[in-house]
Amino acid sequence: MKTFSIAFIGGGIDSAIGYTHFIASQMDHRFELKAGCFSRNKQINQQTAKIWCNNSDFRLYYNYKDLLQNECGNIDVICILTPTPTHKEIVCEALNLNYAVICEKTLCTSLKDAIQIKKILDTKSSFLAITYNYTGYPMLRELRSMINNGDFGKVHHICIEMPQEGFIRNFNGQKPNPQEWRMKDFNIPIISLDLGVHTQNIVQFLSNKKALEVFAKANSVGYFKNIIDDVSIMAQFSDNLIVNMWYSKASLGFRNGLKVRVFGENLSAEWLQINPEELLINTKDGERIIKDRASLLNANIANLARYNRFKAGHPSGFIEAFGNYYSDIADSLVLFKDNKQINSPYIFGINSAIQELTFLEAVSKSYKNNININIKDINES
Repeated sequence: MKTFSIAFIGGGIDSAIGYTHFIASQMDHRFELKAGCFSRNKQINQQTAKIWCNNSDFRLYYNYKDLLQNECGNIDVICILTPTPTHKEIVCEALNLNYAVICEKTLCTSLKDAIQIKKILDTKSSFLAITYNYTGYPMLRELRSMINNGDFGKVHHICIEMPQEGFIRNFNGQKPNPQEWRMKDFNIPIISLDLGVHTQNIVQFLSNKKALEVFAKANSVGYFKNIIDDVSIMAQFSDNLIVNMWYSKASLGFRNGLKVRVFGENLSAEWLQINPEELLINTKDGERIIKDRASLLNANIANLARYNRFKAGHPSGFIEAFGNYYSDIADSLVLFKDNKQINSPYIFGINSAIQELTFLEAVSKSYKNNININIKDINES
């Protein structure tokens, strides 16, 4: 198995997601961290390098532009883990220097920016993968496989919710203190860029259907009245698929209540991230079946060796899901480097970003104007 050299921009030890990316990228020995500019804070930058990168040939930079300029030809892929509003500029610079790029979701803050990134990709024929870690869970991949195999018959309804409490609960008696960049809404509010992009991506991942119309309501009920913190959506997708989405940062009692329910002609299913190892299946005959990684006779995906780093009964979780995703990226990079077509269902690039940002712009337009929005109108505007 080929190992790729990787450089991190952002993701220092004080960040929300950096350490997860570091562990996940190293988990299956597909990437080796060779360079980094982890933080604009010199001390944090140095501490991160000391903790993660004790090898003598690691190169630490204090300016990401210097890293991009100096590492051309040395690094196989750049991983961008800075706050979402900074992604576009760094992604464009890296692509223009012919780097392969991994970017933490969301790719950028607007559909317009995503289209500009696509223009660079079209001219450079480069590689871009955006990380949506939830699709790395084996049982969510199992659910997708069952839908694709026709086990459900026609899927007519998907309900997905992602409630969190970060903007409304107290921490040690004090109100929350979110990162500064999360305190500014764009045309697409930050909650949609944080959570809504996941819910839309999961629906797309499972159903392979296109969003056609949306009607949305939004609210601000937590501590920060200038920030949208609760969004409810009714959406019509192709092939008469109805989708209900709800994501929130003002739902007391939920650390991360991601739940997916799928309803078809023959089966329904429920998956909760808090219990990620089990997929509950309901049949027309009233049977309730639990699938997990040990379901050897009726599992299509979850029992594969790659998803069983340790035996079933010892739960695989969030970081392992991220590790699965990094392994998929490495497999796709092998194909990319050999000038072969990339057709992995688990890799999401610029077209996925454009779909998601189009959907989220429609959501914003809907709740601001209290009207139903045709997705086609967003594409043509």
